[in-house]
Amino acid sequence: MLRLGLTGGIGSGKSEVSRLLTEYGAVLIDSDRIAREVVAPGTPGLAAVVAEFGPDVLTAEGALDRPGLGRIVFGDPERLRALNAIVHPLVRARSAELEAAAGPDAIVVHDVPLLVENAMTGLYDLVVVVDAAPETQLDRLVRLRGMTESEARSRMAAQATREARRAVADVVIDNDGPLERLAPQVREVWRTATERASAHR
Repeated sequence: MLRLGLTGGIGSGKSEVSRLLTEYGAVLIDSDRIAREVVAPGTPGLAAVVAEFGPDVLTAEGALDRPGLGRIVFGDPERLRALNAIVHPLVRARSAELEAAAGPDAIVVHDVPLLVENAMTGLYDLVVVVDAAPETQLDRLVRLRGMTESEARSRMAAQATREARRAVADVVIDNDGPLERLAPQVREVWRTATERASAHR
């Protein structure tokens, strides 16, 4: 098994890279998706979040009000640490289950937004960073995700710096440009990953 750690700042286009890698045959373990699953209605994770932050973080239907919780934790490092202390262990446990199910010959892509912040580089055989300029990230968050500029800047500020991410990368994918520039870079990443996987066997 080859473990590929994929990361990048919010709005960098990491999801598109992971999608392209799965088309080549990678097994994707998406930390953001798992983070939503472990706090779904009825889960112990959601109960723990409500115990920490109060019932106001729930919607009328009993689901987690993610934008509302985001407004509480982003910009307040102490509250963000409290949330991470609940969610991260649950995400790690579920990720381990999914990886074990992938099989010994799989190339497993771990899509981990906070890979650098949580000092996780040592867990992966190959670390790939999707890089975009801050102004590109800001534009995508406001234009495509509907955030206000202040919300977008707050989310960006809560993450590792661009320089810190690039410093730990085995491979940097430049995603400042149009989509057609992305595919050849991802193809090269897949070639590198398959070569390394073959060398491991």
